[in-house]
Amino acid sequence: MSARPQTTRGLGHGAALQLRSALLSLRDLLLTGGPVLLLAIGLFWLAYRVLDPIPPQRMVLATGGAQGAYAEFGRLYRDALARQGIEVELRATRGALDNLALLRSGEVDAAFVQGGADMLRSGDEDRPPDELLSLGALFREPVWIFYREDSARARLGGERLESLSQIAEWRLNVGQEGSGITHLMHRLLIANGLEPAKLPLSQLPTTPAVMALLDGRLDALALVSAPESPIVRMLLITPGIRLFDFAQAEAYARRVPQVAPVLLPRGVVDLAQDLPGQDVRLVAATASLLVREDTHPALQQLLVQAARRIHSEPNWFQDKGEYPKAQTGDHPLSPEAQRFYASGEPLLQRHLPFGYANLIDRMWVVLLSIVAVLIPLSRVVPPLYNFRVRSRIFRWYGLLREIEQQHAEGSRPLAALRAELDQLDARIERLPVPLSYADELYSLRSHIAMVRQRLDGTASPSSLSPATPDDPARTST
Repeated sequence: MSARPQTTRGLGHGAALQLRSALLSLRDLLLTGGPVLLLAIGLFWLAYRVLDPIPPQRMVLATGGAQGAYAEFGRLYRDALARQGIEVELRATRGALDNLALLRSGEVDAAFVQGGADMLRSGDEDRPPDELLSLGALFREPVWIFYREDSARARLGGERLESLSQIAEWRLNVGQEGSGITHLMHRLLIANGLEPAKLPLSQLPTTPAVMALLDGRLDALALVSAPESPIVRMLLITPGIRLFDFAQAEAYARRVPQVAPVLLPRGVVDLAQDLPGQDVRLVAATASLLVREDTHPALQQLLVQAARRIHSEPNWFQDKGEYPKAQTGDHPLSPEAQRFYASGEPLLQRHLPFGYANLIDRMWVVLLSIVAVLIPLSRVVPPLYNFRVRSRIFRWYGLLREIEQQHAEGSRPLAALRAELDQLDARIERLPVPLSYADELYSLRSHIAMVRQRLDGTASPSSLSPATPDDPARTST
């Protein structure tokens, strides 16, 4: 009956020994491989800080007037990035020039900008290059000049305005300061031999200008916008309001390089009512999406992907898939945009959530490089671990050899040598050694027993010789 509890206690003691040995081995392994592990952690941390693979969860996008096409597109971009967990704040502005100023000041991360806007403000030709990048051309922005038919009859004797040179005495709104249309219209007027400073021009915001045109306080207004603008579509179907036909569109494109000729086909606005009743020639700038160089690359990638989905559909001035495209203007193309236009959406993002795909995509090359460095270093860990554990045992051989030598020389009393040997044996008995190295520990204890026999005079000469380990490496330690 008493054997069973004893066996149980024995099993419990054995399990405790195994656990203690495992913990000891783990401690030795951590202490030995610790420097390599810390180096790996340091390299990974450094790569993470340098590459910054996790994008911010919020960004600011500068759009334009509340009723303009930029505002409409801004809402689409906001919805597209919200699906990836990115909050987009839309910043309403007066137009392209305001957007450029906000980008340069760092108040926004991205902005819609009218092509050539940098060249439109006089005196900016010598401005040093900034830190802005383009994500490509997004869509065409025609110059829309709407005028009242009754103003044309009263001033010209007919319903049509044939040339901008005839507009000298007209009450023309050219957009508020800070919008791209203001300076672009100045260029178009100058090309017609008119001096903007001498003309009765007004600079009302878009919505008040439309109201003034409709109630007769303005003769005409000019704006630059994509056809998706609600105001443009409303004015195109408003009775008594006519769209100016740029009969010299090709010539304007040669004189003002910020624009190119485009055609508004007959009936494209409303086929049933045949609006417009004939092809209308227009000139158009090209809108781009600009970012700062320090805008996170992952945000740039998301923006250009959203641009592909939003702007690839056909409209009055483009075919399906024509935009967006890697067209550079005043600013170089972003590397992220170059990669997207060359190879499309990254492969991992087609199969993984954006966060994981972006992390792997930005880190994998560096991680492989770090692993390539760590593999050779990791090969020194096993020998170091072996040396560390065995040295815990072998270092006592020096003291054992000294006791044996002092006995042979008779330099110390025998009782003192026995006491010192007993202390050594007691220490060795408590020495923590993993079970896999127990043979080394028992070998040391057998050598202690041999020296004790010699001190007692009971050992034969042949049994007293191995007082040190056979392994030459042991004697060196």
